[in-house]
Amino acid sequence: MESKCIFCNQEEIILDNELAWARYDKYPVSPGHLLIITKRHVADFFDTTIEERRALNSLLEECKKMLDREYSPDGYNIGVNCGTAAGQTIMHLHIHLIPRYQGDIDNPRGGVRGVIPEKRIY
Repeated sequence: MESKCIFCNQEEIILDNELAWARYDKYPVSPGHLLIITKRHVADFFDTTIEERRALNSLLEECKKMLDREYSPDGYNIGVNCGTAAGQTIMHLHIHLIPRYQGDIDNPRGGVRGVIPEKRIY
């Protein structure tokens, strides 16, 4: 546990399992935006164990089912920022599960490719 890491302090837990937990994003990009976080302090996805990846994936599935029931989104984006060059600001692995809604942007084509805006539409 890192003393200054905000994700080492598990709070506002929505769902969890042995190795991961989920909470709503404090700065959501859409209604229902969740973060799925490892319980062990690891910087990014590539630092996880196989067991942690299984736990993350299992929780991702559970969270999707919950969001389907509570928000009825039309789609999802799943994103992980690995390293500062990729936009990571909290150096503790967290997966964004972002519900998407028809009409939430004019043209959603390209999805996660939007991390580099001029490359999104192809």
